Amino acid sequence: MNGIDDTNVKLAIPIFSRMNIRSIIHFTAALVFPFFLITSCTGTQQAAVEAEEIIETYSEEYAASPAITLLPRYEPVTAGRFDNGRMWTFEYPPVTYFRETYNFDPDEEWFSHARISSVRLPNCSGSFVSSSGLVLTNHHCAREQITQVSRDDENLLDYGFYAPTLSDERHIEDYYVDQLIEVRDVTSMVMNVVDAAPLEERAMVRESVLRELEEDLSSTLENPDTDLVEVVSLYNGGRYSAYIYRRYSDVRLVMAPELQIGYFGGDDDNFTFPRYNLDMTFYRVYVGDKPLSTPIYFPFAETGVEAGDAVFLIGNPGSTSRLQTVTQLAYRSLHSDLYQYYLYSRAIKGLESYYEFDPDEGDTWDLRNFIFSLKNAQKFFGGQVEALRDPVLMGRRTYNDNSFHSQLAADPELSESYKPLLERLEAIQYEKIQYSKGYHVFLGVAPNLDFSSSVMQRAFMSFIYATYLEEGIPAELLGSFKEQIIGINDRPEEFDRFMLTQRFELIRDIYEDSGLMTLDIMEGKSAEEMADEIIAGTAFRNSEGTRDLLESDILNSGDPAIEILKFIAPEVLNSQEQYSELLAEEDEIMGELGRAWFAVYGTDIPPDATFSLRISDGVVSGYEYNGTIAPVYTTFFGLYDRAYSHYGDPQWALPERWKEPSATLDLSTPVNFVSTNDIIGGNSGSPVVNINLEVVGLAFDSNIEGMGSSDFILDDRAARAVS
Repeated sequence: MNGIDDTNVKLAIPIFSRMNIRSIIHFTAALVFPFFLITSCTGTQQAAVEAEEIIETYSEEYAASPAITLLPRYEPVTAGRFDNGRMWTFEYPPVTYFRETYNFDPDEEWFSHARISSVRLPNCSGSFVSSSGLVLTNHHCAREQITQVSRDDENLLDYGFYAPTLSDERHIEDYYVDQLIEVRDVTSMVMNVVDAAPLEERAMVRESVLRELEEDLSSTLENPDTDLVEVVSLYNGGRYSAYIYRRYSDVRLVMAPELQIGYFGGDDDNFTFPRYNLDMTFYRVYVGDKPLSTPIYFPFAETGVEAGDAVFLIGNPGSTSRLQTVTQLAYRSLHSDLYQYYLYSRAIKGLESYYEFDPDEGDTWDLRNFIFSLKNAQKFFGGQVEALRDPVLMGRRTYNDNSFHSQLAADPELSESYKPLLERLEAIQYEKIQYSKGYHVFLGVAPNLDFSSSVMQRAFMSFIYATYLEEGIPAELLGSFKEQIIGINDRPEEFDRFMLTQRFELIRDIYEDSGLMTLDIMEGKSAEEMADEIIAGTAFRNSEGTRDLLESDILNSGDPAIEILKFIAPEVLNSQEQYSELLAEEDEIMGELGRAWFAVYGTDIPPDATFSLRISDGVVSGYEYNGTIAPVYTTFFGLYDRAYSHYGDPQWALPERWKEPSATLDLSTPVNFVSTNDIIGGNSGSPVVNINLEVVGLAFDSNIEGMGSSDFILDDRAARAVS
């Protein structure tokens, strides 16, 4: 969808005091963006100004808040039946509920057809829509691939692509399509091993047994060259399933519209409805240089949808947090999610500044697509922070928490086992507060990440390298770590300047209320002045200077970047160590509580999203918004009205061939529609089908009413999937 996973930002900053060598070598895993709900956006000056205003507002609220030691409580509000969502798994299908709600009787063959016809892409969903391997997904899921197959004299992202014959279809390098061919319940295999381990070792044992299971099952596959196994934790560890996929690695581009029609309305229309996007792309899967035969697929319906129609959205939602407690969510609203919003906002501002400075170089890096993704992340986290502070939504979550606690209290055995874990989980949220700033302020510094300057990446890693040496770790054990530092690519000076400036602004955003860190580092200087001083005097501007510094006494080199890190490192590294330990404990508790949730609710509620195949039911339905009512669907009449109402604004500019529509185009044809299906990042590209398993739509977004809250609650009063 034009909107991510989630998934939260995850990047460990290394801890030198207790870190083992394996951790040293592997700590630099790249920042994981919530791409599942954030895979497009356009950057505009207006958006940048709005972001700046929101940052200032949040900073002022936070500075005036006593939340350093307190997290908000909420009065219970009666919850809905499906507050935990309707992302049903195929191994636990809600057959009775579907029958009673939609008056049809889906059998095993119906679910099998739906599963086999659906596919998973590297960060999105899709489906087979012909008997010859044709795959339908979103345009915003395919932007990088469209750019990749463009030849030197082409700009297929802007001007679109169509292959009139099979020979014209273009192979995409390093890409694949996964088809779920089998699911096995492996719960007992996991729990038998984990239960035998001491509580403090269970996280490590669980990880080990999952990997061993994957390896063991993989060794029994009939087609080990094409099939793969993923063992997935459901209900936070209440159940485990082994998903067996068939991977197709010969994928070719068949058709893609122009960017301006695939992303019509740009960032301003992103996460909104009414909407007018042709956010679609076709691929084809090949095997043995021939189109794959796919006798089971979703045909297109001859008619569209009307209000009240039952529809099913089938795809791979990335991640949700609907089993988190209210205290966990309250912590996120004031700390982790807020800081990630700041991080994306500052990164976008730096990247946009550089793209404006040198658009040609930016195009060679495919910087536009990268900014699109970050803009989605920014909008997602901004909306999520607001939703996490909504007293009605949080009141409903409080109601659910209270209900769960009551169910546990009614069962002495469950209460004895799990009440202490719930109490410890709440205490952890308060303990995280004191380390949260230091943990988040240096997220996004992995080697060669386009999210931060090369100077910062080299300096930060070199500081840690030097500290390890000072701690007595032999240089020969740090060889791989050292090579990572030297291997960081050189960037243009202005790029480093823009990104360093925004990193210092991020430090101000996060430390605004305490001031101490900012005062110590910046000494009254502006972020631009700090960046200029570092760029002018550092040896980390290029690989050669970095290599020389690594052979010297780095900590006493006087390099301005190292001098800054001497102020930052003690708090950041200590915070990272303490915070990481708390996160590990929190994850282990959540894994244990998963059993309690499953014991209480069973399969009556679906598990959190795991980027594995789900089916979500819903109905085509408008909703109240902005003092009026949103229609069920939009038409091409509305698209042209939108274009001419914003005439001259590039976000609503039509591609050349669309400016004068063909006389055969019926302008009353529906373009986009909304439904109550449960959706989140990863569902981008999901087919929307009717009861007969015919395609009636292609999911690409959530509306703004659902965007912020969908991670932690399904609020279908006005939240809608946009297709």
